[in-house]
Amino acid sequence: MKTAIITDSNSGITQDEAKELGIFVVPMPVLVNGELFFEDLTLSQNEFYRKLKSDANVSTSQPNPLDVGEIWEKALETYDSVIHIPMSSGLSETCHTLSHYADTESRFKDKVFVVDNQRISITQRQSVMDALNMAKDGKSAKEIYTWLMETKMQSSIYIMVDTLKYLKKGGRLTPAVAAIGTLLKIKPVLQIQGEKLDQFAKVRKLSDAKTTMLKAIKKDLDTRFADIVKAGKMTISVAHTENLVEAEKFKDEICEIFPDAEFCFVNPLSLSVACHIGPGALAIACAVKY
Repeated sequence: MKTAIITDSNSGITQDEAKELGIFVVPMPVLVNGELFFEDLTLSQNEFYRKLKSDANVSTSQPNPLDVGEIWEKALETYDSVIHIPMSSGLSETCHTLSHYADTESRFKDKVFVVDNQRISITQRQSVMDALNMAKDGKSAKEIYTWLMETKMQSSIYIMVDTLKYLKKGGRLTPAVAAIGTLLKIKPVLQIQGEKLDQFAKVRKLSDAKTTMLKAIKKDLDTRFADIVKAGKMTISVAHTENLVEAEKFKDEICEIFPDAEFCFVNPLSLSVACHIGPGALAIACAVKY
């Protein structure tokens, strides 16, 4: 039984990388001043940030289920089943929409498994790599689906936001709070624990933000993920929004602090997150591995 692995571009996996890995990546739609683009196909990371910083009206949308269905059909021409890993249902309705589509279309029922894995960006990428490795080991789609669902909350992300501008623009901060925060040079640290993007802490300097995030990850590794760490099954990764130099520095710091942890990725955050937090962000994540 051959299982195809499909994800979306929120995972940070590019179309070129997908070809190398032998998987399929659904490009996420991005609206810029009402014009439709597709991540990594008709809109690059550089072009996205150029438009974002020019104060264009930028938002992301769900992929068309019919377009995704075409990808499923193409995959099923050479595979027996499909594992589809979209972004977290806590951040988008995409997962619910595709789950319903797979369950109600007879040609996909019992062949396409949409995983509500509660992941995004580097943790979503880890899930894709886990699914790919399980498929290579001969695990069935049902076995892969079950493992991904059982481990879906075994990840954690902390994100430093460099500017309050885009949180204000997206309605997540009142203008007054944003103005005070900007005046005081506050850099909020946000978290994703499977569901929505929530506030975790407030700092004023990059060094303080990194210290805060490192302490938070260490606490996670020492407490709720202690058994996973002991089993050698926990990974650490870094993500950023147009902030690669600092991300690489952060990686080096992390590798010194956690020498026994498996470091996996330094990736850009997905555009679905980036449009809300803007450039300059820095993130650390841990996630269980297969």
